Amino acid sequence: MDNRRLILLLVFSFSLIMLWDAWQRQGLPKTTAPAVTSVPAATTAGAGGVVPTPTLPAVPAGAVPAAVPATLAAVNAGVASAKIRTDLYAAEISSLGGDITRLELVRHPDTEDKSKNFVLFDNGGKHLYLAQSGLIGEGLPNHKTEWKLAAGDHVLKDGEQRLEVRLEAATASGGKAVKTYVFNRGSYQIEVRQEGVPAGAHAYYQITRDGKPAEVQGSSMMMGVTTFTGPAVYTEAEKYQKVDFADIQKNKAKFAQKSDSGWLAMVQHYFVSAWLPAAGVAREFYMRKVGEDVYSAGVILPVGADGVSKISLYAGPQEQDKLEKIAPGLDLVVDYGWLTVIAAPLFWVLGAIYKLVGNWGWAIIGLTLLLKLAFFPLSAASYKSMAKMRVLTPKLVKLKEAYGDDKQRLNQEMMAMYKREKVNPLGGCLPVLVQIPVFIALYWVLLGTVEMRNAPWLGWITDLSVKDPFYVLPLIMGATMFIQTKLNPTPPDPIQAKVMLFMPIMFTGMFLFFPAGLVLYWTVNNILSIAQQWQITRLVEAGEKK
Repeated sequence: MDNRRLILLLVFSFSLIMLWDAWQRQGLPKTTAPAVTSVPAATTAGAGGVVPTPTLPAVPAGAVPAAVPATLAAVNAGVASAKIRTDLYAAEISSLGGDITRLELVRHPDTEDKSKNFVLFDNGGKHLYLAQSGLIGEGLPNHKTEWKLAAGDHVLKDGEQRLEVRLEAATASGGKAVKTYVFNRGSYQIEVRQEGVPAGAHAYYQITRDGKPAEVQGSSMMMGVTTFTGPAVYTEAEKYQKVDFADIQKNKAKFAQKSDSGWLAMVQHYFVSAWLPAAGVAREFYMRKVGEDVYSAGVILPVGADGVSKISLYAGPQEQDKLEKIAPGLDLVVDYGWLTVIAAPLFWVLGAIYKLVGNWGWAIIGLTLLLKLAFFPLSAASYKSMAKMRVLTPKLVKLKEAYGDDKQRLNQEMMAMYKREKVNPLGGCLPVLVQIPVFIALYWVLLGTVEMRNAPWLGWITDLSVKDPFYVLPLIMGATMFIQTKLNPTPPDPIQAKVMLFMPIMFTGMFLFFPAGLVLYWTVNNILSIAQQWQITRLVEAGEKK
């Protein structure tokens, strides 16, 4: 056995990383619940779609109003709006339907233009993405009804803790329905309340969005990596269920429809919006196509005996530690797939270190040190095996010279030497194999967690979630990998030796487009490995000379 297998194994291991990325780009694996019948897709054109019809319990017929205009321009013509400004949001509420038609997150810069706010809800700019609500029942106002609201600016002033925006619409019985949005200081949860609803009616709350994926940034864009964009449902029974837009279009969406627990969300890279009904209230989830590449996903709730329907709308970043406190399972929108078992603890440890050092770059370095300590015994055994292989290299060269024309005899003599010297020729690749799942898991932590978005380290590294703009870290990483290669035993075959020397160049090219945080981890890990390997090699070679 020679180093050829070692080289092939190393190349194969890193090929797994690229295959994994390709797999994720295809949207696999998909997480769905057991098969249930989905809500039939609507055929009405435009952003409004049709008003959902509940099945628990039945309501009078005639709940569906006339079709909306086919274009956004027609929908928006002559429509008044209220502009909202809080410490977290810059939003717009339309009089048509009382929808939230624009929602900027003022503490999160835009992906492309850092001088602008990130836009989550959007009325046809880059995306069509609306938060809609209404009432189900004959003559009741819905998301196609013209609501009365106080247009102009509504600002959460200094010292105020909440801002209420009130809308009114007449009912067919001569009554008045009231929809109220409550914005709270320091909270990404918006309270939505509908009042003046007759007994037996239902309220619905939906998110309407186009099927275009959310924008990714930096290294993710250059590598072609896309994260999941689409609706998701969570219930205590069925847990977290993602649904592809394509399945909704084909009327093949599978998700839990009825429950007395759970929530509905629209997930995208770094951010999420979610309708969060109160616990213990019967609810019905639905998803449907409402236009050309436009989809609605929502929840239907029975109105209480007091004629009031309440719900909370979360619209903001996927901050895991905060999401899990808001609603059970809401932190699952940060989805690491089958690597969650590794990625979730990694992020927990990373977050704990961040609380101590106050910088995500130093937190990554701290995590690297802890991982190195955890794998120290394994790494030590592997480096000891590699050091022994380095000592045996001259003997292997002599064997090759003696039996070079007889491959079978050469392999037999090599195996006998390995057995006699108690050396495992593949022992040196074990640290790499162990790091592969950690490497991939950390990659998805850096890619999927909003905490890393625009997180600086020092100097030129202003965003750990994207590539190093000047490629300094990848070049340092390549240099450290070259040093490691020189510490490794030299393959007796000249061609293999050249391949081993070429590998640092190949990996440097790969790491040029990896997130800077990931390159930082690998570079620090290499430096620690060099120190450990050098010390072990020195001790083994000193022992052989005695």
